[in-house]
Amino acid sequence: MYFSSRLQAGRLLANQLAQKYRYENCAIVALDDGGVMVGAQIAVQLHCIITLLISKDITLPRENNAIAGMTVDGKMAYNHNLSDGEIDELVSEYHNLIEEERIHKFSEINGLMGGSGLINRKVLQHMNIILVSDGLKDTLKLDLAAEYLKPIEIESLIVALPIASVPVIDRIHVMADAVYCLSVADEYMDTPHYYDKDDTPDHKKIVETIEDIVLHWK
Repeated sequence: MYFSSRLQAGRLLANQLAQKYRYENCAIVALDDGGVMVGAQIAVQLHCIITLLISKDITLPRENNAIAGMTVDGKMAYNHNLSDGEIDELVSEYHNLIEEERIHKFSEINGLMGGSGLINRKVLQHMNIILVSDGLKDTLKLDLAAEYLKPIEIESLIVALPIASVPVIDRIHVMADAVYCLSVADEYMDTPHYYDKDDTPDHKKIVETIEDIVLHWK
């Protein structure tokens, strides 16, 4: 399934979610900038806040997949697409490099935050949390979100996606209470492939979208 834009995909998901969650206490946690554009359409329909969980991949030389990722609070999660044996081998061989990358990525995340409160655990307490991305090929961002949400007492965890790979859907069924996915790809291409229009703006506009979402509630 292909979409004209992230706005269109977000509206399609919003129509589905509104049937159940329009009058529930919800908070959207976008997993990436594209997820903000999708999630904003849902937030408008549900009259809820939207936040952004910024994360960064930790990659190693000659490895196609990230070994791990890091969130704004410095928490790391290893990539479940790699086996435990593969992770142990890579950690043993690249321990110092992984630590250097961890420090570097943490600095990058703080730079992107820029003093703006893009996410706050306090506002997520006792909420139905809706994780949103514009598309996921692997489970790393989901695992990072799960790690970030661990200390928070929430009502339920929902994942909403326009497009996802089969392993991502399998992972969601284990970790979440509900999933809304418009299309599942057996052979997942890069996420932009599924959109006719690249409507993800620069990070400054992303922050403005989050901060001004209440003004656009319908």
